[in-house]
Amino acid sequence: MFKTLTLSAVAALALSTVGALAAGGEAHTEDFDFSFEGPFGTYDQMQLQRGLQVYTEVCAGCHGLRYVPLRTLADANGPGLPDDQVRAYAEQNFEVFDPELDDFRPAKPTDNFPVNTSVGAPDLSLMAKARAGFHGPYGLGINQLFKGIGGAEYIASLLTGYTGEEKEEAGTILYENTAFPGGWISMAPPLYGDDVEYADGHSTELEEIAMDVSAFLMWTAEPKMMERKQAGLAAVLFLTIFTVLLYLTNKRIWAPIKKKTKAKEA
Repeated sequence: MFKTLTLSAVAALALSTVGALAAGGEAHTEDFDFSFEGPFGTYDQMQLQRGLQVYTEVCAGCHGLRYVPLRTLADANGPGLPDDQVRAYAEQNFEVFDPELDDFRPAKPTDNFPVNTSVGAPDLSLMAKARAGFHGPYGLGINQLFKGIGGAEYIASLLTGYTGEEKEEAGTILYENTAFPGGWISMAPPLYGDDVEYADGHSTELEEIAMDVSAFLMWTAEPKMMERKQAGLAAVLFLTIFTVLLYLTNKRIWAPIKKKTKAKEA
């Protein structure tokens, strides 16, 4: 039976390799260094604010964030905008349909980011979480464990992976992208570098902008990441202390009995 399972695994591996080659080769995901990686990593609040700006000025025209409440922009572990800025941002940038008014009105912090399906572009709310399943070759988890490569890395790689080559298929212009599965994507390059102007004077090179918006999209997909890490760390510390106490208790209880047993055997 073990031999059969081994042969099945080898066959599956071979088929997956052939499938990757048939699809145009395996896409390349670059390893970017994000502040939130690792068990002790945290979101860079300034980076999230810059990413919000990139999303608003570049991405929001085609992509929505339907699962993200606007009020969460004020979260301490998120962008951390003051309440008045969140209110102004919502009113100035978005409109939502109000069934009671049967008309559109300026968005409020209690609303979610509006849906945007104007060009059939995917919603970005869960994009980073969906792509966080990237674990390196054949899903071994090596890159995820040692390099932290996940959803944010995929998005940044996609935004910086355009080669400049184009082709037309069935009346659609495709753009070569080293990070996209199959190597060709229908989305034109959204970023070129210097696409935005940051108030804090941060670099606006292509890679920096891509990392900023990727970090922001990671936060939209995992807004409670910091809380989960803190809870996980507390749980690990508790279990460690509990294990030590159990060991000492067990040793204290059984030590006299072991001595008596050894004395009888002697």
